[in-house]
Amino acid sequence: MTIDAEVFHHLTKGAPEDAWRVIIDKAVEIASKPLAIGNAPSEVTRRDREIGTLDHFLSSSGWDLWQVFGETVERTSDRLVRWWDEPYSAKAVLILDGLSLRELPWLLQGAKERGFTLHEVAANASELPGETNEFARALGFGSRSQLQNNGGGLAHKLQPAHTECVDMAWKDCAGLIDATPGAKNWMFWHEWPDKKLHDGSGAGQGLDTLTRDAAEQLSSDDFWAFVERLTTGRRLVITSDHGYAATGLFFDAPDEQAAFLKTTFKSGRGVAGAADAGPFVPPVATQINSPHGVHLLAAGRWKWRSQGGYPTLAHGGLSLLEVLSPFVELSK
Repeated sequence: MTIDAEVFHHLTKGAPEDAWRVIIDKAVEIASKPLAIGNAPSEVTRRDREIGTLDHFLSSSGWDLWQVFGETVERTSDRLVRWWDEPYSAKAVLILDGLSLRELPWLLQGAKERGFTLHEVAANASELPGETNEFARALGFGSRSQLQNNGGGLAHKLQPAHTECVDMAWKDCAGLIDATPGAKNWMFWHEWPDKKLHDGSGAGQGLDTLTRDAAEQLSSDDFWAFVERLTTGRRLVITSDHGYAATGLFFDAPDEQAAFLKTTFKSGRGVAGAADAGPFVPPVATQINSPHGVHLLAAGRWKWRSQGGYPTLAHGGLSLLEVLSPFVELSK
């Protein structure tokens, strides 16, 4: 697949802000089209590869754009804080850990079918690196686990809020929510799909398995009953801390680059601290200085052989579907 002429013009002639706006708008456009359960695995794979043309541009000629990504694209953590300041009577945030733009259609279709009102559909930036704890810290939590059993405390940025972090069935999650109109604000962090992602990351059909599970979970009556509980008397945002890369679809790096990537990252996508990015042009790794410090992150859609096998699903590097998070605002 190729990038059409108008999009390419914006990417190469416009300011970085314009380029990132075009890239993100195009990625959301591709990812958000309706899905059917029957052909979801093949269609999600096709869309992943279509978005890969934008990744190819970023890794082959537009790699400098990654240096301004954190400054140019609003981070989900900042967007949530800004949204939390809106004068709604009560609010709720549902963080689905590791949710990517691939899963966006199930949220849009489910909301429409079940009578919810969609107020905003967008994508924002993960923290860099795109990891769970970095996102939790950006919101003022020590870690994700701090939210358990209303342990969020009074130092985080979404005050006041009842907090929870669980890995439970949706029906059980709904039972935790006070459905009385005018009830308290909620900050609810669920460990799906990230836990499922890592459970299946070593399997050859990682994306296929996760796509089928996402279709089942996000189309279920239990999930939407949980969402309805959260929206009773509240405005709700569904988002994520980061997305994920379907690295099983990535290209094998050439020998010299593969040896460097294996030595530097092993089976991961990033390392902390200032490190050698290698002599390669275009680069296969980029040093990023973010609010979380200096990190060297794998850039582009490359995979390499590593001990135990390179995972087929991963996050923490620089590709669009691992650093963009859906942002869906709705009410009932």
